[in-house]
Amino acid sequence: MATVNLAEREAAVNGVSGASSPNLVQGPYRIFNRIVDWITDERMELINITDRINEIVRKSGVREGIVHLQSLHTTASVFINEWQDALVHDTKTFLNSAVAREFNWRHNDPQYSDCERQNGDSHMRGMMMGPTLCLQVRNSAVLLGTWQSIILAEFDGPRSRSMSVQVSGI
Repeated sequence: MATVNLAEREAAVNGVSGASSPNLVQGPYRIFNRIVDWITDERMELINITDRINEIVRKSGVREGIVHLQSLHTTASVFINEWQDALVHDTKTFLNSAVAREFNWRHNDPQYSDCERQNGDSHMRGMMMGPTLCLQVRNSAVLLGTWQSIILAEFDGPRSRSMSVQVSGI
């Protein structure tokens, strides 16, 4: 049985011959993990975490691959949007109107729940926005469009928040 190295297998899959293809990047596959923490100051807060994530990607040694971000909380999310003051305000306004804090959430009712935080709305916002984000890494940086930023959303602060960051690739 003949052995085929990773570069040859990728070249065959990509329809290129040899390892000289400009689209074929070689090197050892790496997986780099970090838990990153933030302290929030407000009940609903949006934080631009783009620079911090890019710093982790640079330190990972991965040039080409994927970065996976995962909030370790049910009342915090991560998403992409433009980081502009008016839009940050509009995003908070939208989330407050889409999910009312004053609604009769069973999660807030001692008859149905043992949660003392009265944060049913925070859970709904977290579920709506989602806990994960997966992005491409190109040239040792997160691949983002001109106006895109990575945003951590706090829905039940002020609190300490943790996010798992995994960078994988070559």
